[in-house]
Amino acid sequence: MDRFPITREGYNRLRSELQRLEQEERPQVIEAISDARGHGDISENAEFEAAKERQALVEGKINDLHHKLSQCEVVELTEGSPERVIFGTTVELEDLDTGEEVNYRLVGPFEADLSQGTISVISPIGQALIGKEAGDEIKVKTPGGVRNFEIIDVRYAARTEHSE
Repeated sequence: MDRFPITREGYNRLRSELQRLEQEERPQVIEAISDARGHGDISENAEFEAAKERQALVEGKINDLHHKLSQCEVVELTEGSPERVIFGTTVELEDLDTGEEVNYRLVGPFEADLSQGTISVISPIGQALIGKEAGDEIKVKTPGGVRNFEIIDVRYAARTEHSE
């Protein structure tokens, strides 16, 4: 079985989501199914069908989170100023074609969220960045075409959550 890196913060977020689903969502769904059964014939009961669909969705999410957590390996991040791009660092890049500057934090695939500025270390850009340092230029083949970047800065992100 493949193991995937994850930050402590990312692991804690997945565990919290799993706990919420198991301790809040699942009991609510069970109660909704029970209430819907109390309304009579379940063969034509829209409330019952909706509750069963919600149950399937919640159980699917729970199973998915259990699977992801079983494949995670928490990587503790070191402090200081990194010289090279490694897991957990934040990289400031300049798109050499547009002049746009972007910041990405390299994290594991189960916690990557581009809208939050995090990308997976196994993504095309993540793979191209690993081991590089400020001043290096990279060429990345992405689904949208080839992109050219220059690494402006490499740093560790400030921690936003506390370890448990």
